[in-house]
Amino acid sequence: MTDTLTASAATDAGPRFAAAKAASRRLATATAGDRDRGLESIAAALLQAEDRVLEANARDLEAARAAGMADGLQDRLRLDQQRVARLADAVLQIASLPDPVGEVLRGRTLPNGLRLSQVRVPFGVVGAIYEARPNVTVDITALALKSGNAVVLRGGTAAQHTNAVLVAVIRDALSAAGLPAEAVQSVDDLGRDGAAQLMRARGFVDVLVPRGSAALIDTVVRESIVPVIETGAGVVHVFLDASADERMATEIVLNAKTQRVGVCNALETLLVHRDAAPRLLPVVADALQQAGVVLHADEAARAVVPDAVPATDEDWATEYGSLDLTVGVVDDLEAAVAHIERFSTHHTESIVTNDLANAERFLAEVDSAVVMVNASPRFSDGGEFGFGAEVGISTQKLHARGPMGLPELTSTKWLVRGDGQTRP
Repeated sequence: MTDTLTASAATDAGPRFAAAKAASRRLATATAGDRDRGLESIAAALLQAEDRVLEANARDLEAARAAGMADGLQDRLRLDQQRVARLADAVLQIASLPDPVGEVLRGRTLPNGLRLSQVRVPFGVVGAIYEARPNVTVDITALALKSGNAVVLRGGTAAQHTNAVLVAVIRDALSAAGLPAEAVQSVDDLGRDGAAQLMRARGFVDVLVPRGSAALIDTVVRESIVPVIETGAGVVHVFLDASADERMATEIVLNAKTQRVGVCNALETLLVHRDAAPRLLPVVADALQQAGVVLHADEAARAVVPDAVPATDEDWATEYGSLDLTVGVVDDLEAAVAHIERFSTHHTESIVTNDLANAERFLAEVDSAVVMVNASPRFSDGGEFGFGAEVGISTQKLHARGPMGLPELTSTKWLVRGDGQTRP
């Protein structure tokens, strides 16, 4: 296996990858109860280590502010008492979910008596490369362990102190529960070289999940020789149809843009049906501007909201991660779908409408991982979908699409049971 690694990986990260691989074999044969007790141990340890976690996070935030990190990214980086408690709760929720390992997906008995069954099995080792999101350290680890996988993490320099404490707490908790601490590995101390080595750890790491900016994801997709599940940047759209209710439209748009601006399911482009623009745009725009949102609008939208900033070509394809929003007026549903097809990252889109036929057309014609009717795209989230947490939101079409939970961290294998049959 070491032949598949770079020379530096064999020197620096190779032993960690090998340890993760060995630990994954132990996890795959551990009972569901054993893995659940490990998760319960992690949840308790996170609460006990709250002061250590927050102290490390404060150091990371101080460095982030000094480096001029955008407010939206700082929000992703920030942990507080409530967020640590939510992380622990998510781990417990994951522990309470049905065990995916061993689930029989299909089976049959052949005419010759061979008994076939296709069952879920862990991937083995899941790698993750992500940016200033310490919650991902806990979420991905918990989902991986529940589904019988080991993890190798590269969490980014911005969260290095927080992630170091989290990984140490998790490893100690696994040991206390009788599970291998080696199932959780980090290459953060190797910096960018750690990410490079992780992308070349084919044979040790079975699948790699990038989470972060479009630039990070593109780099991993282009450079990794480990199979990648591509999570997408979020240029998320909401379309206000001609029949949209004014109050519903305002509440959904305001929530989608302002509830938490730095996340991938936050609204970045608002499209409004031309017939509804004079009725809806003044109310919706006023609510947004009162919340501090800067509107970047096309000519038709600026005719209704004259104090908006003129939208540029780049605005339509921008994931702001800030209190900025692009607003456009389109002729009809067909034009809205065409605009989304051109500029969307195929993450999440929503329509606000009272027209059932248009709602069903939008659901059928928009080609994104999550498509909604009369709901905020902020619900496009593994936790909200009942997965406990998420590995990420996949925008590709192979293996997994949309919020990824436990089943998406498994593969399958065929079990064949016979009585001495031979093929004629």
